[in-house]
Amino acid sequence: MTDSTAIALLSGGLDSATAAALAIQSGFRVIGLSFDYGQRHRRELEAAVDIAKALNLAEHHTIHVDLAMWGGSSLTDHGQTLPTSGVEEGIIPNTYVPGRNTVFIAIGLSLAEARGADRLVLGVNAVDYSGYPDCRPDYLKAFQDLANLSSRVGREGHGPTLWAPLVEWSKQKIAEEALHLGVPIERTWSCYSGGDVPCGVCDSCRIRDEALLAAGRPDLCSPGRR
Repeated sequence: MTDSTAIALLSGGLDSATAAALAIQSGFRVIGLSFDYGQRHRRELEAAVDIAKALNLAEHHTIHVDLAMWGGSSLTDHGQTLPTSGVEEGIIPNTYVPGRNTVFIAIGLSLAEARGADRLVLGVNAVDYSGYPDCRPDYLKAFQDLANLSSRVGREGHGPTLWAPLVEWSKQKIAEEALHLGVPIERTWSCYSGGDVPCGVCDSCRIRDEALLAAGRPDLCSPGRR
């Protein structure tokens, strides 16, 4: 156990909520950091606020970074169509947002240094999703090296650690751990569509629903899968 501080990037989804809960379980005082980046599924920002309250985070900040200004992803460009045919192995789908995690982690490290935090908690996962380049272990290792070089605390030898506990977990394992930790899964939001209820057909909904079904909780699935 520790009384140290951790910054948790909180999207409002299942993965980031579970990672934040794991940090709390480890004894960290957790500060949540969310991003309004022009995503079509802005409903996740409401979920992030709900999760921050439910987990009793010490602070929660939402930063506006408009990545939709130049698009490049179906999540930020309404002219592109969200994929609904399922994840294709070896193909990075158009839901990948150029530079998203690079921008988010950089801002998270800034907050971590300002608050004297020991960890930057990331809910990234490289197994069940589509191999986004900024969700892979080699990317995280390289960014850790950069973080150590780019800050005063890093140069002094006590910079924050990038902690991605779920990076190689299956989605089912994440769902089971969320249930074990008491994460309010019903308040999380993973759907890529911009509707009021989960669509049940986008890649994110499909993967989440399959994991929850495997974990024995069909009641938490999208309406069409219950």
